[in-house]
Amino acid sequence: MTPTIGVFDSGFGGLTVLRALLARLPQAQFVFIGDTARLPYGSKSRRTIARYAAQSAQFLVREQGAQFLVIACNTASALALDAIQAAVPVPVLGVIEPGASAARSASRTGDVLVIATDATVQSHAYAAACQALGLRALEKACPLLVPLVEEGWTDHPVTAQVIRVYLDELLAEAAGAGLNPDTLVLGCTHYPLLRPLLEQAVPAGMRVIDSAEAAAEAVVRHFPMEKSEERPLTAQVVRCFATDSVEKFERLGSRFLELPVGKVELVDLGG
Repeated sequence: MTPTIGVFDSGFGGLTVLRALLARLPQAQFVFIGDTARLPYGSKSRRTIARYAAQSAQFLVREQGAQFLVIACNTASALALDAIQAAVPVPVLGVIEPGASAARSASRTGDVLVIATDATVQSHAYAAACQALGLRALEKACPLLVPLVEEGWTDHPVTAQVIRVYLDELLAEAAGAGLNPDTLVLGCTHYPLLRPLLEQAVPAGMRVIDSAEAAAEAVVRHFPMEKSEERPLTAQVVRCFATDSVEKFERLGSRFLELPVGKVELVDLGG
């Protein structure tokens, strides 16, 4: 049986999660939806985010036959995971708890740093997930990084300098709090595209945890598949939908997925 896995994001950053899933589950079929008409979710209320996310989840399950959902959106994972789980009759996985679990496995000191968007940091979802695993987490919003990624400046001196400023501030705050962090969690699905710059900027020996990779590993554990002949990674096993700006999705999506996304289909989920 070939499973169908639905992947949801408010935009297209979640394609980094899909990329990690494709590498690990090449036998699966994938359906991705980006709710581009209503982003950014971070400026919306929790109730509105829950409603929007539930509509996308229902579309993936009811209309596309998804048997498993991955919420490849940190804001929706932080603020609406319960609502999404209540809206559909299939297993639902967010990106925050897998990221925290990977940090727990990587950290020896028990102190971790988290960089994310404003909305994710304000939710303190990573701090709570880390605390539940016995970790102390210090979070920092890095609002300039998403627009730099979307501009394509993923290997640009300006981006490298911005990263250094953010990390210097975060490390100084950690030192002031008496923390000894040895792990950095990337709490935004855009940030994997900056991983090389981030790994160059962190102190020697600090581990960088990609929550997209961690989420994909969690899906593999939850949804084990028998080994079969692997096929080359192509976007042919993926159908992509967007609620607006399909041309922008096609242009930027291929950068995030590192594969041609093909023709993105427009869908109207209502208000």
